[in-house]
Amino acid sequence: MPSAVTLQTLDAAALRHTLDLHQRYKACQAGGQVANLSYIDLTGMNLEGVDLSDANLTGACLYDAVLRDVNFMRANLYGADLRNADLRFANLDRSDLRGACLRGANLTGASLIRCDLREGQIAFKDDKAGLRLMKHQVRPGELDYAILSGADLTGARMNGALAVSTDFRDANLSGAVLSHAKLRKASLDGANLSGANLSAADLTGASLRNAVMSGANTAGYNISEADMSGVLTTPIAVYIDNEPLDALISDHELWCITNGAQGSTTRFAGLDFRAVPDMKKRNLTAVDAQGAVFYGLDMTGAQLQGANLTGADLRRCDLSHADLRGARLMRARLQHCNLTAAKLGPLMLGVDKMLRTDLTGANLSHADLSCADFTRAKMMETVLDYVRDDGCNFSLAERE
Repeated sequence: MPSAVTLQTLDAAALRHTLDLHQRYKACQAGGQVANLSYIDLTGMNLEGVDLSDANLTGACLYDAVLRDVNFMRANLYGADLRNADLRFANLDRSDLRGACLRGANLTGASLIRCDLREGQIAFKDDKAGLRLMKHQVRPGELDYAILSGADLTGARMNGALAVSTDFRDANLSGAVLSHAKLRKASLDGANLSGANLSAADLTGASLRNAVMSGANTAGYNISEADMSGVLTTPIAVYIDNEPLDALISDHELWCITNGAQGSTTRFAGLDFRAVPDMKKRNLTAVDAQGAVFYGLDMTGAQLQGANLTGADLRRCDLSHADLRGARLMRARLQHCNLTAAKLGPLMLGVDKMLRTDLTGANLSHADLSCADFTRAKMMETVLDYVRDDGCNFSLAERE
């Protein structure tokens, strides 16, 4: 341990040399060395896009640093000061963030899979006082006012975390351990808390609108004054006139295949499809499923031409290679949806007549639109924050 709590500084050349050696280490080249930036003052430093996986940043000060797209996978950030840091889309998978201070940090879209965010403190040897605790300006380990919108915290260890007024909107907290966490007034709207441990957590005044809590451990948690509207719990099998939903979908498919000669069509508006065992490549052409719940389903290659999906919940669905030509998706929720190579262009109804896909007011934030076709789609007031759109075709799309 260092004999004092004073942080060290590195000039630009020394820092560059450290990063170069680390790059050589990661490339398994001769002379490479793991970066050791422990107890280094990197306040305000711009390290955007740097690979610091497996690096040692114990107790480092990264206050107000630009760390967007940095790879911190498996890095040791124990007790680090990350207040107000820009960590958008950073990779912090399996990193050690015990005792780190993330107050006010922006972790929008960051990946923190199985990271450790529990409390922790660093003790220093002091000739006069014996042991002294390293302290930031605020208590270590807290996430107060941090932004984790759209972040992936799958399996994160956050026992007792302090996250007052923290933004977890649309974050993935499935399997996260949040027991005894202080989440007062936190925003968890649309968050995935499936299988999360929320036992004895304090959610007083928190907002959990449209959150998913299937299989969550809620023993002893406090939700007084919390907004729980639209919360999705464990899905149950749906029956209509004693017919299971899966059978009704099969009847609709037969109706589509035979052009109405056989089978039958049902109005599926507002129904919960999550308990249907298989939704891949299903034929739901012209289906009326406005306001229906499809959350998290694998609908790869589904046929949804001309479907009415107005206000439907399609968050985190896999709709890659799906045919959505002419579909009505007004105000549909498609956050984190996989639309890779999906067809959202016009549906031709004749030589000179077409039905355009309507995404007016839909939310596609954090969706993967790679190689999707949105030709002539109506996209007024469509939310496209942080989407991946490599190879996407927006030709003649009506956009704001």
